[in-house]
Amino acid sequence: MLVPSLDALMRILIVTPLIYLAAVVLLRVSGKRSLAKLNAFDLIVTVALGSVLASTVTSSNTALLSGVAGFGLLLLLQILVSWLTSRRHVTSSVVRSEPTLVVRHGEFLPDALAEVRLTEDEVRQAVRFQGVGGLDQVAAVCLESDGSVSVITDSSVGDGSALTDVRGWRAD
Repeated sequence: MLVPSLDALMRILIVTPLIYLAAVVLLRVSGKRSLAKLNAFDLIVTVALGSVLASTVTSSNTALLSGVAGFGLLLLLQILVSWLTSRRHVTSSVVRSEPTLVVRHGEFLPDALAEVRLTEDEVRQAVRFQGVGGLDQVAAVCLESDGSVSVITDSSVGDGSALTDVRGWRAD
């Protein structure tokens, strides 16, 4: 079907602004942390929120109140999990992965690269993206729990305290 029925079109025109308004209100109430992409769990929740929003707008089988309830429940679960992980180390280690050091003092760590399935070329690309011309200028490269790659240069490593939670880091 290329053109929706008039009923389906009217439903979209009415439901879309209402679910949008509900989403804005619920996101404001739940706080900034609700859409942060700090780890894989956060990404899953963000995708699920988008899916609930989309199905509420486009599916005549999903009532507006059901969509709002699903959206709100996902946010409530996100708040609960983030609250637990910020207070209980055991819960945190279940939800979040720890950062992985893949370069230390300009040297690739082959076992770590294999573990996180990164290539040396991908790491070099991340180093270049940070405006660094050589690995000899790099103190550390870490694959973070959210999947991003952090590059710490020798000139910016400071006392290394930001790397204390990275297994395998040592200032030397």
